[in-house]
Amino acid sequence: MAAETDTTSPELRETVASLPTGPGIYQFKNSAGKVIYVGKAKNIRSRVRSYFRDPRQLTGKTQVLVGHITDMEIIITSSEVEALILENNLIKELKPRYNVNLKDDKTYPWLVITGEPFPRVFISRNRIRDNSTWFGPYTEAGQLRSILELIGSIFPVRSCRYSLTPENIAAKKHRLCLDYHIGKCKGPCEGLQDEAEYLEMIGEIVRLLKGRTTGLLKELHEKMLKAAAELRFEEAAELKMQLQSLRRYADRQKMVAADGMDRDVAAIASGDDEACGVVFRIREGKMLGARHFILTNTAGEPEKKLLGKVLEGYYLKAPEAMPEEVLLSAQLDLDDTESLQALSRERAEENPTRKKPVKFTVPQIGEKAQLMEMCRQNARHHLAEYLVQKQKRGEAAREHYGVKALGESLHLESPPKRIECFDNSHLQGTDYVSSMVCFVNGKPLKSAYRKFRLQSLEDACGTGSSDDYAAMEQVLGRRYGGSLRDELPLPDLIVVDGGKGQANSAKKVLDRLGVTVPVIGLAKRLEEIFTPDADGPFNLPKTSPALKLLQQLRDEAHRFAITYHRNIRSKRTLETGLTAIPGIGEKTAFALLERFGSVEGVAAASAEELSAFAGHVKGVSIFRHYHP
Repeated sequence: MAAETDTTSPELRETVASLPTGPGIYQFKNSAGKVIYVGKAKNIRSRVRSYFRDPRQLTGKTQVLVGHITDMEIIITSSEVEALILENNLIKELKPRYNVNLKDDKTYPWLVITGEPFPRVFISRNRIRDNSTWFGPYTEAGQLRSILELIGSIFPVRSCRYSLTPENIAAKKHRLCLDYHIGKCKGPCEGLQDEAEYLEMIGEIVRLLKGRTTGLLKELHEKMLKAAAELRFEEAAELKMQLQSLRRYADRQKMVAADGMDRDVAAIASGDDEACGVVFRIREGKMLGARHFILTNTAGEPEKKLLGKVLEGYYLKAPEAMPEEVLLSAQLDLDDTESLQALSRERAEENPTRKKPVKFTVPQIGEKAQLMEMCRQNARHHLAEYLVQKQKRGEAAREHYGVKALGESLHLESPPKRIECFDNSHLQGTDYVSSMVCFVNGKPLKSAYRKFRLQSLEDACGTGSSDDYAAMEQVLGRRYGGSLRDELPLPDLIVVDGGKGQANSAKKVLDRLGVTVPVIGLAKRLEEIFTPDADGPFNLPKTSPALKLLQQLRDEAHRFAITYHRNIRSKRTLETGLTAIPGIGEKTAFALLERFGSVEGVAAASAEELSAFAGHVKGVSIFRHYHP
């Protein structure tokens, strides 16, 4: 507490010294009395004292926070779990300035199994705290509908909204509907199926949703054999159909862990002031789904703190006990680990089959490390998508996120803020031209665009190379070896249209000129990226901002080259046709083509028509040119 005297008022120091040592939450307030930070702690006094120490031991964000604290308020709780839940609720309600904000996914759909007699199963986006069982939330509504259809195809669950109390069933208040007659329901509304049998079926649905397909398959198979042995063939046929549907569902699930354990995998991808956390849900070695969380106001926060925030948000809403093992991308703080273990113990009391403490592991090698890398890739992808959408809404910073993503994908030392892209255009080997477009911070800089009309490729080549390679060598030589090198700054990345041959050719020219700028080739057909030092190409995800930026560059260079090539062809047509006539310039030639449709139309026109349009002198000159 040595530094506390320098930064804290005497009143605040007294408050800190008198804080209790039990679990609870603390709220820091500014001079206006507004809550600016909410935190939880196993030991409130110890945790709060850690803020008021030597500022050099604090992160920049925490130093700013401490500078605004003028008062605090605490709430003592009876357990760490209560503190965790209370902290989560207060952050959502108060939205403190310095708390990391975990984006709420309340609009995502859930699968509900009601708590009424003869429970119903349906999809809902509004979660209510009742005695129903909730599974989710699911990020893909289509995936959830498929699961609901699967449940309906395997289990005869009622779809009606009748109140099936024993009194209503006994009084025959409800009639059988179409579902009963087509075999999708067994008629509990008229007492044709008892509640015990129905609840056994609901238990099987819960096991299916939790990923416990192996035991369920075995039980259904045994039931089918028993029904067949007892000559209950219709029931056996029904069970066989359920078994086949369930096997198809189990086969579609991806096996990601050979040991068949239950585990979750959690990873973080961080940006400048945003981050994304992804949690994989793996049961019996199979991937059942993934959820992602967007966090904002994360500048300066270490990965372990963000990871703890994601796991707390995830497990507070998870309807089932925590798995045996959780794989992490970074080691959690001790406070976060203890909070999650306390939550796990509380859930284990509700589920006696889960008595062991959860094992938190940061994998380094092997299958688990591969799983972690896959989770990280998903986190990076979701963060990139979020930032692209944010940019479209006009909320992004000046730097284009695709530039940063491209730098990461190509393993560059820094984001390529200035990129130049080259493309060639020709018609059956004639009229070779090349274009160069320039993007700065992901946006076209048209003042830096350049177009090149290439000299004889035979003169430029001299090595037996193909025309395309020679054209690229010539244009790069003119850009980086001529006057343009002094006129324009060097880029951070060079992109050429083509495959490995073009990339290698470009690298040779740059090496000869002493230009140390990274160069890549982008092939059109499969959007493959080639680098001179790699044996083969690699691909970026189709939704990657880095790939979208490269495609935009390539398409703009192609457009610019094609436009220039067309202009040259048009001019050459004029030069070899109308502009060869004495007294006829380019402007008059274009006007004649517009009036008569083509050079042939001009040649077929009469002297009177030409004179009427272009004047007597020019008209006679044109007529005599075609009719000597």
